[in-house]
Amino acid sequence: MAREREHGAWNGFPILALGIVLILGDLITIITMAVHEVQKPQPFLGCLFGILAGVFVLAGLFIVNPNEGRVLQLFGRYVGTEREAGLRWANPFYTKKKISLRVRSFESAKLKVNDLDGNPVEIAAVIVWRVVDTFEACFHVDNYEKFVQTQSETAVRNLASRFPYDVHDEEKVSLRGQTAVVAVHLAKEIQDRLTQAGVEVQEARISHLAYAQEIAHAMLQRQQAGAIIAARTRIVEGAVGMVEMALDMLAKKGVVDLDEERKAAMVSNLLVVLCGERSTQPIVNTGTIYQ
Repeated sequence: MAREREHGAWNGFPILALGIVLILGDLITIITMAVHEVQKPQPFLGCLFGILAGVFVLAGLFIVNPNEGRVLQLFGRYVGTEREAGLRWANPFYTKKKISLRVRSFESAKLKVNDLDGNPVEIAAVIVWRVVDTFEACFHVDNYEKFVQTQSETAVRNLASRFPYDVHDEEKVSLRGQTAVVAVHLAKEIQDRLTQAGVEVQEARISHLAYAQEIAHAMLQRQQAGAIIAARTRIVEGAVGMVEMALDMLAKKGVVDLDEERKAAMVSNLLVVLCGERSTQPIVNTGTIYQ
């Protein structure tokens, strides 16, 4: 597969000086011959040829800015790429297409797509990219800037359909929860699509993420309910552990000897205290617990 290759254009300042000398010298010669009324056409034709040669030489000059490349072609054939900044000179018959090598960013539009659970969400992403191969950027795709935009949005859509919007399990990847992991997946997927265009993706991250407007309220209620359930589950797990620890310590230190019925009552009371939403009111028993 063809790749970018360096052309190695000449330094343009000596060529600029040569062209100026040719043009000015021949113009001065023509003026001098006109003053002296020289009648022979040959000197005039020679000076005219020298002026045309100077113009032809100057036509090969071009400027390369920092972080810029010039793709050189001769009658449709790729000759090479000039990346060295400054005034350069190449064959005047070469076409010289400018390609920016600067780092650029692109923010996709807000796309509506279904996540892994089938919920419609709005998502947008910011992609930071740059051209690393001018040959592929020019000749492998029709318009590399439009190609970057189209493929980036396609990758964002595909990414959103592979992950749920949110999960309560911290070990699972979600669009809202594990943004760093999602960004890595997004950058890799976009890079796979843009490699053929000579583009390198330096960063990709989600810039906008929300439920679609038509289900936003319902999904907010569902999200709140899921959060409450997850919190309650964690509270119950902690309460059971604390009750188990209390019973073991009481039995180990011989503080009190409880039968199974009293243990059940104690477990019930402790769970009510630990899992209740409101603070409990203690009841002091001044008699025996068996009456």
